[in-house]
Amino acid sequence: MKGRVWKFGDDVDTDAVIPGRYLILNTPEELAEHAFEGVRPEFAKQVEEGDIIVAGNNFGCGSSREHAPIALKGTKISCVIAKSFARIFFRNSINIGVALLECPDTDKISDGDELEVDFATGVITNLTKDEKYQATPLPEFVRGIMDAGGLIEYTRRII
Repeated sequence: MKGRVWKFGDDVDTDAVIPGRYLILNTPEELAEHAFEGVRPEFAKQVEEGDIIVAGNNFGCGSSREHAPIALKGTKISCVIAKSFARIFFRNSINIGVALLECPDTDKISDGDELEVDFATGVITNLTKDEKYQATPLPEFVRGIMDAGGLIEYTRRII
């Protein structure tokens, strides 16, 4: 996967990903129109398929609702890379089909950098800075869930 970076800091909560007033919306596409509206108003209009969100610690903290990963899926980003994730957000994202990678080196990545990501090895190549970082690779079964588009589709395929 290759994509342009959208950089965020620590403790990005689910209300920052999708403000609570939009919880009446249910489709990925509808929610994506309001992603990060309060913190990066340009995001929803400028994000492109394959772009990558990079953040610090505790990405996805706050509410356990699935609207945040559904909104991210609707933006068609390729993945979220952060130092750490809130546990329930991590699980919800995998179930929805949003790829996540934990990497301790996100401080070295800047907004607008071009990254190439290998989910199997966890190697992140910063094409802009000619640097490589090591993330925790996704296990094969999790990559299977991602490839299927989420846990429900994955389960349908294996039954």
